[in-house]
Amino acid sequence: MADYDLIIIGTGSGNSLVTEDFADKKVAVVERGTFGGTCLNVGCIPTKMFVYAAEVATTIRDASRFGVDATLDRVRWPDIRDRVFGRIDPISEGGRDYRVNGPNTEAYLGHATFVGEREVEVEITSPGGKHAVGEKVRITGEQIVIATGSRATIPDVIESSGVPFETSDTVMRLAELPRSMAIVGGGVIGAEFAHVFSALGVQVTQVQRGDRLLHRLDAEVGTLFTQQAQQQWDLRLNTQITGATVTQPGADGGGADGGGAGVRLELTQGDPLEVDVVLVATGRRPNSDGMGLEVVGVQTHSDGRVVVDDHGRATADGVWALGDVSAPVQLKHLANHEARVVAHNLVHPEDLQSFVHTNVPAAVFSHPQVATVGLTEEEARAGGHDVTVKMQRYGDTAYGWAMEDTTGVVKLIGDASTGLILGAHFMGPHASTLIQTVIHAMSFAQPAQQVAKEQFWIHPALAEVVENALLGL
Repeated sequence: MADYDLIIIGTGSGNSLVTEDFADKKVAVVERGTFGGTCLNVGCIPTKMFVYAAEVATTIRDASRFGVDATLDRVRWPDIRDRVFGRIDPISEGGRDYRVNGPNTEAYLGHATFVGEREVEVEITSPGGKHAVGEKVRITGEQIVIATGSRATIPDVIESSGVPFETSDTVMRLAELPRSMAIVGGGVIGAEFAHVFSALGVQVTQVQRGDRLLHRLDAEVGTLFTQQAQQQWDLRLNTQITGATVTQPGADGGGADGGGAGVRLELTQGDPLEVDVVLVATGRRPNSDGMGLEVVGVQTHSDGRVVVDDHGRATADGVWALGDVSAPVQLKHLANHEARVVAHNLVHPEDLQSFVHTNVPAAVFSHPQVATVGLTEEEARAGGHDVTVKMQRYGDTAYGWAMEDTTGVVKLIGDASTGLILGAHFMGPHASTLIQTVIHAMSFAQPAQQVAKEQFWIHPALAEVVENALLGL
């Protein structure tokens, strides 16, 4: 049985733990899926590459209002797809090979299960490592980090029906661009893919059980986003799926390549949908099950997240967890932060650092783009703050005029008694970039007026929308 100083289960942000501080340590890395984790392979990075292609298509369609006549002749889906994965796949493969052949690392390409204190059994499921597929290998580690990420959740009505469906893990590798698509779910993943596929010419219908998209957003901004979405694709609000069946081959709307079987969805209201492809985007759940955590006393929350303390320690000695499998929100930048903290704590147990889970920003790369940090207006009022709100439109700035923007907004929520910013919600072009100034101010507890007045803001840059919002708070 091989013994290691450190075992890392999962190669997303967990892979970044192996820094120079561990150069003299013996490290095992376990991965049952594609090396590099969700963000690299099926999440943040490839999706944004598809989003950029969608933005190019949208810009062409929108050009005439600026006096530029342009037409979108066609979309070459295979070229769009292959541009993305022609970059992504070699990085994943290179990362795997580096760990397999690393000077102080060994990669086990399979599923890890806890079988005893500081001991796991890995069933090898993929070739490419030093062990054969099907082999079961037991290893021990002085410290073990669980960084197994998350996976798509599938509603029972879809899963039990036997119909074919895609998730965010698979939809980007479709052989051909479908003619029609139903997207089930109204969260971040659904909103981004609705933009991507509708911009590329797919007839998209999005089914959302609530009364607006992005329900975790500030309600006012979420409503504005929903109104914009309704102008771009078919949106069925307050609607649920009650049944799903495969249509006959050759039927109207059959198959992603135009010739196979499609899917018919029965809805709680409105006519049934018949589409080529169903994309399920109803959230993701932590990959904590099936690991034998109960064998060693690693506890989980009711939603499957591994219980950890502020330092990343799980409820069993020598076991840590980070990222989607344990974090309160599933965001790559939060997972990276947690990985840095855990890496430090593994090397410096006498000087433990703590996770920071306040003022964690998030973005939705749809059309329009959305970015958010801190409290919503509803949360701020419920928390008893002396709430003040400023809504600033992009179109009230010089660069907003240049863009002919009529929908972009910045909403700031502050505490009138302290002058501090409690929350910020941006919707419009470059929202994820523009919000960074406010993230900085909130992170360092800088009053809104200080941020607005004690620095220069370039004129006529779009950032003036942030300046004006701060001045008005």
